[in-house]
Amino acid sequence: MFEGLMQPMHLIVILFIALLIFGPSKLSELGKGLGMGIKNFKDAVNDNAKPAPAEPKKEEEHKA
Repeated sequence: MFEGLMQPMHLIVILFIALLIFGPSKLSELGKGLGMGIKNFKDAVNDNAKPAPAEPKKEEEHKA
């Protein structure tokens, strides 16, 4: 069904339509936001993949 969907001509047409709808300045802002979102997602995934450092136990002083 989706065979040959991502051919270079199709991608050019999609980019041209997006350029007409959003304009060049808005399109660059959308790309920047998308890139930052992907970077933040990768950072969050990498932070979750690393084991958390063990926190030292705090000894509470009991006053009697």
